[in-house]
Amino acid sequence: MGASRPWERPSNDLKRAWGLRNMDSFELNKIMGAVLGTCLLLMATNFTAQAVFSPKHLEKPGYDIAVKEDTSGGGAKAAAAPSEPIEKLLQTASVEKGQTAAKKCASCHTFEKGGPNRVGPNLYGVINDHVGQGRGGFNFSAAMKAKGGSWGFEELNKFIASPKAAIPGTAMGFAGISKDSERADLIAYLATLADTPVPLPTAAK
Repeated sequence: MGASRPWERPSNDLKRAWGLRNMDSFELNKIMGAVLGTCLLLMATNFTAQAVFSPKHLEKPGYDIAVKEDTSGGGAKAAAAPSEPIEKLLQTASVEKGQTAAKKCASCHTFEKGGPNRVGPNLYGVINDHVGQGRGGFNFSAAMKAKGGSWGFEELNKFIASPKAAIPGTAMGFAGISKDSERADLIAYLATLADTPVPLPTAAK
């Protein structure tokens, strides 16, 4: 075989240059891939953060107040009725304890004679008064006006136990007093708030 010609054999320098170019291209591809992967990771993190932490915009100005849902399935109408007749409960009621219980209502009602109406009406002389009428011109809800009748002991007992169950549609936001004895104490105290205190009913034998 004849000796190869110089131009037919790549020189060592040419081989080294070719290897360097291949290595540079490989390293460049790795760097480009790393940069692209980092950008994709940053974009995904940004989208996730916006989805998790973006503020909820309310349709109307104000505060978004979380309210515990009623899981009983029946809402206010499913509220349990008072377990004992009010006549029986009143036999052991305490006016002093009722005056203390009335403090729960003091943010919305006044109790003294001629006291002003607040969120709710003044409650002086409320026993046996008309439902949804009077009370110094208080603006009762349509549901309260439509209820009719008077605030007898039993009517008050049911209403204080669960206002929204007793009068669906009432504007009164108070949840009610579930404890029988506490309601009786409060009603006994309300009975004293009159020019002539209303006598408590006698328990049926």
